[in-house]
Amino acid sequence: MKTKTLLGLATGLALILGQAAQAETTWKMATKMPVDSPEGQIFEKFAELTEEYTGGELKITVYPNEQLGKENAVLEQLQANIIQIYAEGYSYMKKWEPALDWTTPAFAFDDYDHWVRFMNSDLVKGWFDNAAEQSGVRPLGDPTRVLRGPFRVTVSNVPIETADGYNGLKLRMHESKSAIETWDAIGADVITLPWTEVHQSISKGIVQAVNSPIALVESMRFNEVAPYITRMDEYWQAIGFMVNDDALTALDEDTRAGLLKAYDEAGEMSQDLMFSVADESIARMEADGATYTVIDTAPLVETMRAYYDERAAAGELPDGLLETIDETRAVSQ
Repeated sequence: MKTKTLLGLATGLALILGQAAQAETTWKMATKMPVDSPEGQIFEKFAELTEEYTGGELKITVYPNEQLGKENAVLEQLQANIIQIYAEGYSYMKKWEPALDWTTPAFAFDDYDHWVRFMNSDLVKGWFDNAAEQSGVRPLGDPTRVLRGPFRVTVSNVPIETADGYNGLKLRMHESKSAIETWDAIGADVITLPWTEVHQSISKGIVQAVNSPIALVESMRFNEVAPYITRMDEYWQAIGFMVNDDALTALDEDTRAGLLKAYDEAGEMSQDLMFSVADESIARMEADGATYTVIDTAPLVETMRAYYDERAAAGELPDGLLETIDETRAVSQ
């Protein structure tokens, strides 16, 4: 009798442990950024909070520095549910919805709040829905929640003191048609290169400059080879937490709520961290010999408005883009 009781207890314990192991889920999260960068810190905090708020039901393993591959390989793995989250710019979703290449048109928004309203408009929500239908990949929560930046600069090995400084500048760019055409219109000599090859490419003279969120300049060591840092507020941007929709749907309601709570708090952390890091980083880089300049962007705004109007007249912009940018402007009081 005693033996049967012990066997029954052992069987019951094995079932409980088996169910617990089955319930626990581990996701892979791919990123480009170093662990010790500001973005890397946000990603690690997000993973930590996810485990906490889901009671251990969902664990996220972060793979920094493109350990799981470069953009195209990671997007394929994300679509196949091999990777569950990719933390990068939403323009990479353009392969499924080309209009998403236009979530950050350069020199088009009055301020950060204007851009947030645009990103949460019905137009942009429709773009994300179309991408999800094609790929099974969508944003996790509010697409603007995790701030990148907090503002953009050009880091160069030659000084840029006015908008004219971009004429003929050998400027690294990611593979985005809209971004490439933007800087062509401004007058730069655009060269496409992976983000992780920028430092070496500047040191070898392949390019002279790169546009970057200010908070990443020091962690990527760009200032070592390009000591001129020019604030130009090209656009506002977020770190897109692109998630596999099947993986998200498979979570139970409580686990999904815990994941979204972790995402929201990671976003709150980013708002504070990015600005404080930017101020501290600029001070350190200036102390090490960098030159920090804020230029008048009015000529760039004028150039790009003419460019957008011309493209719209030719039917080469997404339907409703310029109208939605204008509609989401704050009404003057």
